[in-house]
Amino acid sequence: MFVACSTVCFTREPLESALRHIAELEFNKIDLAIVEDSPHLQPSVSAESPEATLHRVRYGPSLTPSALDLNFGAVDPKTYRRRFEAMCRLAKPLTVAVLTIPASPLGTPFDDEVARLRDLADFANRQGLVLTVETHSQTVTADPAVAVALCKAVTGLGLTLDPSHYIHGPHQNGSFDEVYPFVQNVHLRDTGTKPGDFQVKVGQGEVEYGRVVSQLERHGYNRALTVAIRDDIENPFDVEVEVRKLKLLLESLL
Repeated sequence: MFVACSTVCFTREPLESALRHIAELEFNKIDLAIVEDSPHLQPSVSAESPEATLHRVRYGPSLTPSALDLNFGAVDPKTYRRRFEAMCRLAKPLTVAVLTIPASPLGTPFDDEVARLRDLADFANRQGLVLTVETHSQTVTADPAVAVALCKAVTGLGLTLDPSHYIHGPHQNGSFDEVYPFVQNVHLRDTGTKPGDFQVKVGQGEVEYGRVVSQLERHGYNRALTVAIRDDIENPFDVEVEVRKLKLLLESLL
């Protein structure tokens, strides 16, 4: 395992500045967010100008992407598929193996989600890539049992574990140990259970980092532990300070 930093930590800076900032914090791996409403990289633009995207990511410090964190926004299925395929092609020159996408919203019929993900996972698998869906309180993966069932139903599908959504969401205080065998990526911040405590200072929340790491080790996980402290929400603290603290904490557990 290794510690990476998500570019969502520094979206208030231009991408090139954010990458330098991450390098200055002594990370060498990044989880690269390509999100339609992001000020950094958008799938609609990157799909049409992959060379320009590669140039922007490679500009400046030498950082290696460990995963692509994708969100295509509200688009029709054909556009979604076209942009997904473009991101798979972009992953190759970036030497990225793992792609994260959101699962469908809560209330989506299970069989419909299986059909959607099976089509995408089949394409990703043929490209030698691992497709994952994020565990999120507002999608069908809000229930760990459903997240696991999706992985069992879709060949090659994995999970990007974000424990915050199981601590602060509707699954609050419930076990999510069953997801660990299917985890292919991890996003981390500290989180409390009270309203408004989705993101708190490191050490003030309920995330048991040591337990997360030990469970991942038990199941042979060897990919990124990604610091994903978002700066696009109101924070009563210095994001850089918390990113540094979480980096050091995670490195001490490895």
